[in-house]
Amino acid sequence: MASTTTLTTAFPAGRSVRPTRLGRTVSVEAGARLCEEGGRADRFWIIRTGTVTLDLRVPGRRAAVIESLGHGELAGCSWHFPPQRWRLAGEALSPVRAWEFDADAVRELCAGDAESGGAVAARVGGVVAHRLHAARVRLLDLYGPRGSGSGSGL
Repeated sequence: MASTTTLTTAFPAGRSVRPTRLGRTVSVEAGARLCEEGGRADRFWIIRTGTVTLDLRVPGRRAAVIESLGHGELAGCSWHFPPQRWRLAGEALSPVRAWEFDADAVRELCAGDAESGGAVAARVGGVVAHRLHAARVRLLDLYGPRGSGSGSGL
């Protein structure tokens, strides 16, 4: 999958406002939770350094790690889709430096520029499709019949 840092360049050159102006650099300690499943999705991150794991609650078991994210990857997609509630949880596996974005401000920026808003939606949608597949494969690996998670696609 292509680097999701292209999310920050979805706004065509020459636009006076770009989402990178809405972000701020943050540091997150190893073991800190970035978001919790079901919580309000009011921000998202693009990872600069470190690793973030995404996990999903599984009733009667501990949370299943779905995917690990690193440099250039988007952590958090739920901010883009109503009702803006986290569908997965995220935790810093190692110390993380990231650009953190205010979701309301980015949605407002996208609403004011249909071309750029469409480009951001397409990029976030691509990440969601990838994560859905990753979740399917991982859960089949953990709980399905042997070899059932090794499928090639949706």
